Amino acid sequence: GDVAINPTTGLELPALRGARERIATPKEAAALINALPVADRALWATAMYAGLRLGELMALDWSAVDFDAGVIRVERSWDPREGFIEPKSRAGRRFVPIPSALRRPLLEHQLQQGRGGKGLVFGRSEARPFNPSSVQRRARIAWSATELVRITPHECRHTFASMMIAAGVNAKALSTYMGHANIAITMDRYGHLMPGNEQEAAGLLDAYLDGAASLGGAT
Repeated sequence: GDVAINPTTGLELPALRGARERIATPKEAAALINALPVADRALWATAMYAGLRLGELMALDWSAVDFDAGVIRVERSWDPREGFIEPKSRAGRRFVPIPSALRRPLLEHQLQQGRGGKGLVFGRSEARPFNPSSVQRRARIAWSATELVRITPHECRHTFASMMIAAGVNAKALSTYMGHANIAITMDRYGHLMPGNEQEAAGLLDAYLDGAASLGGAT
């Protein structure tokens, strides 16, 4: 039916131009990260370039960061009341690719942290998650000093989705990386960012048909 394109079906859906829909451009994202204290850069880079939720960032362990395979295994989250918890849905347990823009800050963070790649990636200790309010306060101070517009971890997730779409990643793959329960959620929240207006679709089909004909399809 029409569920996949009904904007009222997603509980987290903000208005298209609401505050929660802030999306940083690639250039702005890099500037926001570089303006931060060195110890915080990898955290925000993971939010921006891997799209992890805040609780997933808090629960991320180095054992789930596979540099050889180039993926982060999202296996758990952090709940303020319950502590470490399993993903709420099967889709929440997933593999997210590590792009070069994230690999470098993660490796630098691991070296600087000096724990030999053990324990929580961004924790105050190997077993104690970071304090979100402290992290965001440090970021606000840094961004204010450099006259950059602040961004929230949730908006970093929007930014990740928008960059993946702009890079040409298809909706099904994006849905998997975001940990959405189904592709309808992805389309509800990010369909307006995806290419596909009628003129573009017709142009793509024309180009395909012209190419097929030139290869000898007109027999």
